[in-house]
Amino acid sequence: MLPEVEAWLRSRTSSVADWPLDALLERKGATTISVVLPARDERETVGEIVSVIRHELHALVDEVVVIDSRSTDDTAAVAGRAGAAVHAQDEILPDLKPLDGKGEALWKSLAVTSGELLTFIDADLRDFRASMVTGLLGPLLSDPSVAYVKGSYDRPLLDAPTGGGRVTELVARPLINLHWPELAGFVQPLAGEYAGRRSALERVPFLTGYGVELGLLLDLHSMAGLDALAQVDLGSREHSHQSTEALGAMAGQIMLAAWSRLERQGKMIPLHEPSVCLAQFHRTETGHQVLARNVSIAERPPMITLMN
Repeated sequence: MLPEVEAWLRSRTSSVADWPLDALLERKGATTISVVLPARDERETVGEIVSVIRHELHALVDEVVVIDSRSTDDTAAVAGRAGAAVHAQDEILPDLKPLDGKGEALWKSLAVTSGELLTFIDADLRDFRASMVTGLLGPLLSDPSVAYVKGSYDRPLLDAPTGGGRVTELVARPLINLHWPELAGFVQPLAGEYAGRRSALERVPFLTGYGVELGLLLDLHSMAGLDALAQVDLGSREHSHQSTEALGAMAGQIMLAAWSRLERQGKMIPLHEPSVCLAQFHRTETGHQVLARNVSIAERPPMITLMN
C-alpha cells in the first residue's frame, strides 16, 4: 500500500465510539444538519430508521428527508407518519427531464434540504442504529478541513458475519487499486452511508444509478484532495441482498462510472465507446434465454450551476 495511504488511514479513520452524541452536540453550535434517505419500495424498514433518528437525534439533526423514488408501495406514507419530510423524486425540479436511479434521488435532495451538513442513509437497513449518523457526522463537526466522510463496516451474508459487498470486492476495489491507488484505504468505497458538506456536494456532478457512490468519491477526491476525505467504522451493516443478475447490472454501472472518470481525468485514451448493453441468461426448458439489460448511466451537473 502507498505510504500516503497508510498515513491517511492513521489520521483519517476513526470508530463510531470516538463520536459520542454529547460531544457532537457541544460542537454543533449553529451548524444545520440534514439526514437524507433515498427510498424505493422500502416500507418495511424506512419507518423504523426515520423514527430512530427523530427520537434519538432530535437535538442534533435539524431535518430528516425521504426522497421517494417512484415507490409502488406506501413507502412515502410510512416515512411521513414516522416524522420525515417526504418528497417525490420527479416532483423536485420538475422542469428537468426525469432520470432514473439512486443518484438522481440523491442529487435532487440537495434542492429540498437546507442543512450545511448532509448525511445519506440507505432506506433498506435492518437493525439501524443512531450511531451510524453520529459516526458519520463526527469528523465533519470536529475538523473543518474534512469535506466528506464514508462509512465502513462488515457486511453479513446469509449466516456469515462477512461476505456481503460482492460488487465492491469483485469490481470496485480492483478498479480503485488499479487506477486510483491513493484511495485504496477505503474499506467500503460503495457504501450507501456517507456525509458531506453542502459546500462540497453542490460543486460536484452526480452520476445516476449505482455509479453515484464511486463517482462522488472520485470527484470529491479530485476536487478537494485525499486529506479532505475520512472514513468511520460503523460496525456491521445488514440490508436486503440483491440477486446475482441485479448485481451484474450494478457492476456494469460501476464500470461505466470508472470509465467516465478515467477519461475525464486524462488517465486513458478511449479506443471506443463502451457498450451499455449487458447480456444475461435465464435457463428455460429449451435452453438459455438471453436477457438484454441497458445499464447506461447519466450525469447531473453540480447543483450549484443551477443556482447561478
